[in-house]
Amino acid sequence: MHTQSSFRLLVVRLGAMGDILHALPAVTALRQAHPAWQIGWVVDPRWQPLLQAATGDQVPRASQSRSTAMPVVDRLHFAPTRKWKRHPFSSETIRSINDLRRELRAAPYNAVLDLQGSIRSAVIARMSGCPRRIGEAHPREWPAQWLFTERIVTRGAHVIEQDVELARAVAGDRIEAAAPLLPVDTEAENWCAAWLAGHAAQSGNRTLALIAPGAGWGAKRWPPERYAAVAAGLKDRGLTVLVNAGPGEESLAAPIAAAGAVPVAATLARLIALTRRVALAIGGDTGPLHLAAAIGRPVIGIYGPTDPSRNGPYGTRARVLRSPESRRDHTRRDAPEAGLLTIAPEDVLRAADELLSEKKAV
Repeated sequence: MHTQSSFRLLVVRLGAMGDILHALPAVTALRQAHPAWQIGWVVDPRWQPLLQAATGDQVPRASQSRSTAMPVVDRLHFAPTRKWKRHPFSSETIRSINDLRRELRAAPYNAVLDLQGSIRSAVIARMSGCPRRIGEAHPREWPAQWLFTERIVTRGAHVIEQDVELARAVAGDRIEAAAPLLPVDTEAENWCAAWLAGHAAQSGNRTLALIAPGAGWGAKRWPPERYAAVAAGLKDRGLTVLVNAGPGEESLAAPIAAAGAVPVAATLARLIALTRRVALAIGGDTGPLHLAAAIGRPVIGIYGPTDPSRNGPYGTRARVLRSPESRRDHTRRDAPEAGLLTIAPEDVLRAADELLSEKKAV
């Protein structure tokens, strides 16, 4: 087993938000099993707050084994692949790719763990110059397998379980999924405390529910007017309801805010801080819902064309609502999937009552 402090592992999981959160239990488990390892991670800079806080304890205190601002990895390498895709042949893109290659090769890493399984992640793993590259035998983009030197057959149903199986191959140990460690950002925590104090003073209630109406594409999005009915029902139950209004999601949040929810347009670091304080999170297959599950908050997942057995809430108290009519389909259609539309606000409120009553009984 690789226990020496000189062992260096590179993780490649570029994005998106939910996918990084799904990768974290496996990497957190490796960190806990091998605290002396040096672990690097290649990520799109947009998702840096999931791995490193901008403010906070950058070095461990005497009572800590690791920094709370960077609890899992030792180093980040940035791959702005979205920007590269927009300008693939620009001198800036070429320079950025070459800089990343030099940075990775200067590390140098003993093993690369590709938790994305795409052609671009496999190419980045190959760019590192590391002779040992671990990935799935049947990756999401099948040509990626030819760039792996070790192809692991995974049998887990959930993507978190599959990532753990890949992580086990690094040192051959029998790790299990660990509760993911997320950074603590001092500025975000201070902002959150002040923001919530003001809204609690207005509402007189500190029990928070967070609604996340967005999703990667339209077929996964439950209609905003139904979320609005849920917000009104939760407010009638005495909760302060927040609605996440991420960039480009303002139109989704507007009808929910009109029903009494408080819109939150926060940075990712602030959203992490806020989510730590909610009693319940509600949404579809979307990053903020996966964030709430990763933090261990009770969640209600409203699923349609994506399969919750593969990427649903994991490791927390949850209710998943999905119609028997829904079938797995990643076609990026604009209209909500038909099975998704069979789920009524009353179904969500019933699930909320169950989760909230469970909390009181604990």
